[in-house]
Amino acid sequence: MEAAIQSPAAERVSMKFVTLVSIVAALGGLLFGFDTAVVSGAIGFMEEKFALSQVQVGWAVSCLIVGCVVGAAMSGVASDRFGRKKVLIVAALLFVIGSIGSAFPSTFTGYIIARMIGGIGIGFTSTLCPLYNAEIAPAKYRGRLVALNQLATVTGIFITYFINSAIAGYGDHAWDIENGWRWMFGVGAIPGLLFLVLLFFVPESPRWLIKQGRAAESLPILVRIHGEEGARQEVLDIKASFQEENGSLRQLFSPGLRLALIVGVVIAVLQQVTGINAVMYYAPEIFKETGAGTNASLYQTILVGLINFLFTILSLWLIDKVGRKALLLVGSASMTVCLAVIGMAFHTGHTSGPLVLIFILLYVASFAVSLGPVVWVMLSEIFPNRIRGRATAIASMALWAADYVVSQSFPPMLDSFGAASTFWVFGFMSLFTVVFTWRVVPETKGRSLEEIESLWAKK
Repeated sequence: MEAAIQSPAAERVSMKFVTLVSIVAALGGLLFGFDTAVVSGAIGFMEEKFALSQVQVGWAVSCLIVGCVVGAAMSGVASDRFGRKKVLIVAALLFVIGSIGSAFPSTFTGYIIARMIGGIGIGFTSTLCPLYNAEIAPAKYRGRLVALNQLATVTGIFITYFINSAIAGYGDHAWDIENGWRWMFGVGAIPGLLFLVLLFFVPESPRWLIKQGRAAESLPILVRIHGEEGARQEVLDIKASFQEENGSLRQLFSPGLRLALIVGVVIAVLQQVTGINAVMYYAPEIFKETGAGTNASLYQTILVGLINFLFTILSLWLIDKVGRKALLLVGSASMTVCLAVIGMAFHTGHTSGPLVLIFILLYVASFAVSLGPVVWVMLSEIFPNRIRGRATAIASMALWAADYVVSQSFPPMLDSFGAASTFWVFGFMSLFTVVFTWRVVPETKGRSLEEIESLWAKK
């Protein structure tokens, strides 16, 4: 609708504004990617510095995720009350505090506390950055603009691999144990401060402003996005959607909208239990299982990061062209095949050649073009206006909890069941994703947020 009432020149101006705002918000994804990847380079040196047991090593990695669960749980109520922008500013501050605090602890406990503080900030941004982008983007381009957050995340992961390598190579092993890992964490304060400063130059979500009865403040923002006539119609549509809602979470359990909650939570969990972070967190160990040496496994891990980055870029081009549902179906089907082949390779012992590496790369590519960005896009757009913040927080909390379970259970699964059975379990979950998407998940491409809301009501 928006494109039809704007001249081409006006649409170009609005898209420049929306893209710039979305890039700023997507920097939250960059922080997420950095914090996820930085510990992989630091943990070995920290293990020696603090004489950590294997249980403590696992806790050093996963404590961030605990903070993320807390942040995601708090993000909905906080953003519905105080606004998306204010909570994102708090998130940026928490990230900077967490980065600096992780760099200067004198004890392992001090490190854990700092990482949890940063994790709360990441829990905020992982929920609210996609949501903010969805609420400010025109329907025609919403998919790719929200998916910028996922691109920023994988960019942060990819860049951090090289930052860790550069810092580790700066001094000798003793320097790395004493100071190198501290610099790895401390560098994160730079993008955190950049994100904090730039947030002061972006507007509040116009939908949140209208929810607060501040439609006059939202109109200039919507005019820059949709043009004069389109903005006034958008205000009317948003107001109408709020009049039909009572703002209670109980509404999510009403007929129709209950399905939205089920879809949101299930696809959030499936994004994790199909195994992506088992591969991303433990890629060097997986490649060592195939017989690769330490240097070769690290090189192959960087290759995984590169494929993740490139195919996330491809998803930005496809998501508003072929649609969310189509990408989920094709991507999860491809992941199922890849995981079945990887499991069979470990089962038969044919792991010495390039087969496992090739299919792990295909698996990562399939995820990067489908579940990686599409899930975050759908979580930001499928819930009703008045309760979008809290509902998105529930789904995000489920995602982070599933991430924690997978990251903690993967090493024991490898020990107890073996690599073949472990990858087959992930393959089964990918197959379930295909069936669930085909039977339950609707297509939301090209629909306004208010149209998506009415779609659930009809169901």
